[in-house]
Amino acid sequence: MRALTEAEIRESFVNAERTDASAIALPHDFLLTEWDHLDFLAWRDPRTRSRGYIVAEIDGELAGVVLRAADGASNARSAFCNICRTMQPGNQVALFTARKAGSAGEHGDSVGTYICADLSCHENVRLALPLAPNEYRTSVDMKIDGTKRRTRDFVERVLAKAA
Repeated sequence: MRALTEAEIRESFVNAERTDASAIALPHDFLLTEWDHLDFLAWRDPRTRSRGYIVAEIDGELAGVVLRAADGASNARSAFCNICRTMQPGNQVALFTARKAGSAGEHGDSVGTYICADLSCHENVRLALPLAPNEYRTSVDMKIDGTKRRTRDFVERVLAKAA
């Protein structure tokens, strides 16, 4: 991913009002971000733990998405992240929802999926071995490509107009 400025990130959010985007707390280590190792930028809000953010490039354009984590803890022993496709302990995967962009979002439409609770999918897929025996066994490069594609697909679902 190319290096991004704070202004570029704030302007990229497709499902937030401009005033809301200006109040988004960037990660504490934002200035130390190693952009060459990221396929997308994702982080939990350091001030409001129920929020998360993803910024990805879609056809050369930045698209940021505000996420909201579901309330409550899972009783599941394990859970599956739909982005990086890794099996995690149940408390390390959360249901995240995102209000759709445009008029669909204004009317309450949203999309959701299960994602690693700390939004560290880009790190998890770089592990050489699967985290659990029933995970997809592919090369690290294929896992990285799949994670990037599934992130882009999720962001595109947020961008999609209501049918």
